[in-house]
Amino acid sequence: MTKRRAHGDGGLYWSEKRQRWIAAASLGYDASGKRIMRRGSGRTKTEAKNKLKEVLRDYEDGLAIAPTGYTVENAVRDWLMFGLAGRDDKTVETASGLSRNHVIPSLGARKLRDLSAEDVDKWLAEKAKVLSTRTLQSVHSCLNRAVKRAMARDKVKRNVVELCQVPKGQPGRPSKALTFAQAEAVLTAAARTHMHAYIVVSLLTGARTEELRALTWDHVFLKGDPTANPPIPPYMAVWRSVRSGGDTKTRKSRRTIALPMRCVEALWQHWEDQGWDRLAAGEAWEEHGLVFASAVGKEQDASHVRRAFRAALSKAEGIDAADWTPRELRHSFVSLLSDNGVPLEEISRLVGHSSTAVTEEVYRKQIRPVIQTGAIAMDHIFRRDPKP
Repeated sequence: MTKRRAHGDGGLYWSEKRQRWIAAASLGYDASGKRIMRRGSGRTKTEAKNKLKEVLRDYEDGLAIAPTGYTVENAVRDWLMFGLAGRDDKTVETASGLSRNHVIPSLGARKLRDLSAEDVDKWLAEKAKVLSTRTLQSVHSCLNRAVKRAMARDKVKRNVVELCQVPKGQPGRPSKALTFAQAEAVLTAAARTHMHAYIVVSLLTGARTEELRALTWDHVFLKGDPTANPPIPPYMAVWRSVRSGGDTKTRKSRRTIALPMRCVEALWQHWEDQGWDRLAAGEAWEEHGLVFASAVGKEQDASHVRRAFRAALSKAEGIDAADWTPRELRHSFVSLLSDNGVPLEEISRLVGHSSTAVTEEVYRKQIRPVIQTGAIAMDHIFRRDPKP
């Protein structure tokens, strides 16, 4: 006589609700004492048994199968909720925006275990028609990291997103630099605004916008140290930024920069103007020691600086303010130094790059190298005798 299976041991049965054959197997109990069941379904008994065999084979290989309804959207939202813990708020905001605007609407409804490389290739090809290459790389990264996290938690067998290459997207906004005449026009126009000191320091020192927004008066020395041997000119210590943790972008970005006299004059005036701002704000003022603070002493957001910068530029002749951003003052700094024969190595040190290769890559349109060593040497070797 055939021994009857115990309740919950599994078996093969017909589901009236699903109108399919269900093959089930019990694999013991989990840590909470709940029975671990695995099932496979099909229109026939054989199909259901084969599905169950596949599920059991994956289980033996250490691959737990995600619930049938687990979609790409579920994976992305799980990553946004748990995979970005401890990241900077701006990073989380950017990843969330890219995922919700580009990933979820296009691929969100797709079951994660059914997602194919072909699906991803088609999605990227469509996005390449409207997104820049940089943005395309970012949205691919969001999906890739979400699926990678899901794979690490046994929701899917492999990460097909990692197998897909990012195509070339639309041309991004090209970086540009002010000419000397434009730079003078900007400085003249800015002299009548509260952005004057910011623009002068950014243009004449090449400091990043994120570094200037975090700059404190404790790190600005407008008198220098004339008693030192040799005397130390006025300078500012670029040791902080608005990045998470307050660190600068790279180790070499921590630098001490001598201030041109035009910067010193602008900063003295700015220090005096900030005193009046403090009085005007009264109890609303929050003292953080920031050089370029808001009207109530708080750290400024990048969008606030950008708006104020464009408002200042709107008064400059021959310049369309909407075409420029604060970071292009740094590009202009590099361009003006290069035009005046400053060596690439020195420019790299001033802007805080880890190597000249970074400077050439990021500012290749602003660098105008003229290698004069050979010409000077040959002129000396093959010098012409003066005519009689």
